[in-house]
Amino acid sequence: MTPSADSLTARANDLAARREPFVHATVVRAQHPTSAHAGDTALVLTSGEIQGFVGGNCVESSVREYSLQVLASQEPLLLRVVPGEPSRTAGEGAVEVSNPCLSGGAIEIFLQPNIPAPRVVVVGTTPVAQALESLGAGVGLAVELTDGESAAPRADDAALIVASHGKAEEIALEAALRAGVPYVALVASGTRGAAVLESLDVDPAQRSRVFTPAGLQLGARTPGEIALSILAQLIQERSKSRHAAPATAPVPAAAAPPTAIDPVCGMTVAAADSSLQLEHNGVTVYFCSPGCRAAFRKDPERYALTL
Repeated sequence: MTPSADSLTARANDLAARREPFVHATVVRAQHPTSAHAGDTALVLTSGEIQGFVGGNCVESSVREYSLQVLASQEPLLLRVVPGEPSRTAGEGAVEVSNPCLSGGAIEIFLQPNIPAPRVVVVGTTPVAQALESLGAGVGLAVELTDGESAAPRADDAALIVASHGKAEEIALEAALRAGVPYVALVASGTRGAAVLESLDVDPAQRSRVFTPAGLQLGARTPGEIALSILAQLIQERSKSRHAAPATAPVPAAAAPPTAIDPVCGMTVAAADSSLQLEHNGVTVYFCSPGCRAAFRKDPERYALTL
């Protein structure tokens, strides 16, 4: 049963609340005899699972493949699927895929990635901590306030900022450094900050990564101004990380999702558990549609040379 628009909205809200990436796929144009209509929507999860309806199996196969690419690139894409021998034509922000399994018509689907905002863990409930929470959302950050003993920093966090005025500072700082959080900062005076760093049970290289006093030197005095200087420094450091020249090998881009060739029709499909597949002689074979899978199952030797 195809989920209703309300249930898809609820599902999207749930995924966002749990900070799980997904793609919102929307049919923007459909030419008969396609089964989908303009306005039909679906959610594509990181597994490639499609919840909702944006076309039949052949269209879904391309939606799955390119949605996984969109999640990797974090850039939206307009996907056009038309009948014809397998081919693809890519342009800026768009791609056209020809599928021999389509009986006619054409369909255009906009693939919009929904990527969670970078998480910033702020330790403390001080005025500076509250100002960081208030200002952070305005610059696209998901700021979470916690206490030092409950802080659970992760490597994929954007930052951990301690603004607790001496409460469980060391615990939070050590946890963030060991987790590999890229930006770690302590709101403190120069003298007290140095003393806290000296007490940390980490190696000197890790200790040197802590920014204290936190923030750019802007002459900040009020909690809001201090929070602004810290966020400015965080943004600056994130920019440096993105654009820094590599010392040795280049930093790889997000890995492109694996693909496979449907041996029956020649279409490229996502090599994911959510794609149609079967095992043949110990090899997983992927298909764009039930028809192609049935054809292969009926006479696998006919297509074995293409595997």
